[in-house]
Amino acid sequence: MTDTAAPPQFGGEMDARGRFIRQDSAFRGVVTADGSSGHRAEPGRYHIYVSHACPWAHRTVIVRLLKGLQDVVSLSAVDPIRDGRGWRFGHGDGFSPDPVNGFAFLSEAYAATDPGFRGRVTVPALWDRAEGRIVNNESSEIIRMLNSEFGEWGDASLNLYPPGLRDEIDDVNARVYRDVNDGVYRAGFATTQEAYEDAVLALFAALDWLEERLRGPEFLVGERMTEADWRLFPTLVRFDAVYVGHFKCNLRRLVDYPALSEYTRRLLAVPGVAETLRMDHIKSHYYFTHRSINPTGIVPLGPAEDVTGRG
Repeated sequence: MTDTAAPPQFGGEMDARGRFIRQDSAFRGVVTADGSSGHRAEPGRYHIYVSHACPWAHRTVIVRLLKGLQDVVSLSAVDPIRDGRGWRFGHGDGFSPDPVNGFAFLSEAYAATDPGFRGRVTVPALWDRAEGRIVNNESSEIIRMLNSEFGEWGDASLNLYPPGLRDEIDDVNARVYRDVNDGVYRAGFATTQEAYEDAVLALFAALDWLEERLRGPEFLVGERMTEADWRLFPTLVRFDAVYVGHFKCNLRRLVDYPALSEYTRRLLAVPGVAETLRMDHIKSHYYFTHRSINPTGIVPLGPAEDVTGRG
């Protein structure tokens, strides 16, 4: 899944009631430690294409870091400013030319994988150098592969999806995805008042639920960090800087939620995580790329204060 600009051009469609419907991820191959899937986990074989602006890609960057796979699975970022041609490679602060294939646009990776592909080109995309194709472009599945299939080379002691907590993790993920991760987009891209209000009310009901859930516990599930935390975190760190104003999610700010704010700061303080946050890419992408929402392309200076300290 990817960060999306105005539908249907950038990642979804509208239904008859003006509701944003996100497209399904196109490539769902699996990397396994034993190679039984056809994609064996091996050092140097795989590459992740990301945008530092995108919350879906951000979760893969974080899990790769936490699992200590920086020298095992390579990674590169696209230009956060996207035009009608899609995600572009190039020279800039925090992004680079494509180091694997020399592509000018990420769409070329999709065409190389499936010449008949006509869907939306999204990040993250997990590329297999050996096969010359995208294995998977579904972030929730990529983070599970990174968590479980590269233990021979990464930190096998960290399991973000432990067996005893999987049912609860899945339940939390389902609501967070529907009402928070995707909820901000359904609010921002709604084309009717009804669709907008439905999305915003569900979003803030979920944030209220999360606030109550985090009054006391350090993490969303159990007493340990799990993938549920890292699926929620990228949306939270973007909330006040982007979603409150740009997507009209302005009933409350994240800083108005004491437990959620402290939780976000706690995750941001995990070693290395702060370095994965590129607020300059985030703000420039949303405000400059989403011209149907922000026609002038002006990137606001604020907020002066948010939970990240990087307003």
